[in-house]
Amino acid sequence: MSQTDPKQPNQQASPQFMNSISEECNMLKYQYDECFNNWFSEKFLQGNKDLSVCDPYMKLYSECVRRAMLVKGIDTTETDRDVLKTDSELK
Repeated sequence: MSQTDPKQPNQQASPQFMNSISEECNMLKYQYDECFNNWFSEKFLQGNKDLSVCDPYMKLYSECVRRAMLVKGIDTTETDRDVLKTDSELK
């Protein structure tokens, strides 16, 4: 599996992926999508459910999306709230 350094978004945009909320986040999204797709086909389908290999990509992409939401005046209260593995998840 070929992965680039998540700090260096240098891959060409791929038409097979959907764009992000902001053009400046597109390359980070493409890198995460590529990592996830490779993990899914090469690891998950073989029984390995550990997705942590893509965590660096998700972290950078999520930070970029959050910044873009704030610039666009989108309230991030709900997206900042922890839900998974809390009582809120069960509601």
